[in-house]
Amino acid sequence: MTRTMSDRPWYRQLHGQVGIALLAGFALGVGARLLDPYGFPAEAFGEGVGVVGDIFLRLLKMVIIPLIFTSLVCGVASLGDARSVGRVGLRTVLYYTMTTTLAILVGLTLVNLFSPGRYLDIGASTDLPEGLSTTSQSLPQFLLNMVPDNIIDAMARGDVLPVILFAILFGLFLVRLNGPNVEAVHRVMEGALEVIQALTLAIVGLAPIGIFALLAREVVRSGPELIMRLMPYFATVGGGLLIHAAVTLPLILLLIARRNPWDYFRAVLPAVATAFSTASSSATLPLSMECAEKEAEIPRGVSSFVLPLGATVNMDGTALYEAVAALTIAQMYGVGLGLPEQALVLLTALLASVGAAGIPMAGLVMMVVVLEAVGLPVEGIATIIAVDRVLDMMRTSVNVWSDLVGAAVITRFEGRAP
Repeated sequence: MTRTMSDRPWYRQLHGQVGIALLAGFALGVGARLLDPYGFPAEAFGEGVGVVGDIFLRLLKMVIIPLIFTSLVCGVASLGDARSVGRVGLRTVLYYTMTTTLAILVGLTLVNLFSPGRYLDIGASTDLPEGLSTTSQSLPQFLLNMVPDNIIDAMARGDVLPVILFAILFGLFLVRLNGPNVEAVHRVMEGALEVIQALTLAIVGLAPIGIFALLAREVVRSGPELIMRLMPYFATVGGGLLIHAAVTLPLILLLIARRNPWDYFRAVLPAVATAFSTASSSATLPLSMECAEKEAEIPRGVSSFVLPLGATVNMDGTALYEAVAALTIAQMYGVGLGLPEQALVLLTALLASVGAAGIPMAGLVMMVVVLEAVGLPVEGIATIIAVDRVLDMMRTSVNVWSDLVGAAVITRFEGRAP
């Protein structure tokens, strides 16, 4: 019998390896700093080790454009089922847009209230990275830049928002057209997505090495107190996820789906717990569908459409995390983001979460999108990555919980509520 990932010893699972990497990177950084007074070149050593982490970040950036394009095209093309079930597709998309927007607003509110980035205070001790832009583009210019005059050039330059728009349009017209040639294109896109997801998973498999190197360098630079200074950031993201999961979504269940939130949560708890342990929406999908149909009495016609689509495009927890992390990094560098810039963060986080694959640490990949949209340095990820693994597990649970709540909402509006 084939062993599943959860059957492996903890030290062979990604979360266990990341935990070991965090401890090892922290210990190495502390050890280098302790040896510094005795002539050990701690700073040069930290920078040398950090190159490995920089390679890991570059690998993440390498897959962004193909991952966004193929994931979005296939996700939008799956709305072809919505053409046959009528209102289900529109209501599902509206629900996903609403809950993701609410999640981002919760995150932005908390990060503005508590300003976790000021505890890191990187900008006060170092120069802003070369190329860091503290100015934002106007809304008309932003809208104009979303429409590419050359999509290949936009992809080559890494302009993500034009790629997102083109992918959505490509997917919509892939649904509208029929014929063997169009079906062949659809199969090619699905095959390409499988390959890109496999490549992304392989890169994510290097996360323990990358995190080890990045954390070791950051501890050498900033000292072991870095972890303590990250606690306000961790609490802000965790608090936002908790509010969305325990307040916003249960209210939607109660007021819109007319379901008892506690009873519904108990029915789907195995799927939410699996999402927490695997940090993968896609890996949890079979269990989510089983819990929805057998325990929560969701009709198969609804669950088979809403949940697979949600695993691709509905990422409430990921979007909240990206918004909080982006503003935290801005605060860390002393860059003020006003309402227009934060509105851009909201829109970009919403779009980027749609393109996030349902695999472990996909939010880390998409974080680059949000940072680049407002001119913030990707290097800021290295500072907050030390606590990312636990947050990844938490936000994936919220993603899956939101998908399951959506299934209850759509069931109610389709007149099939139990």
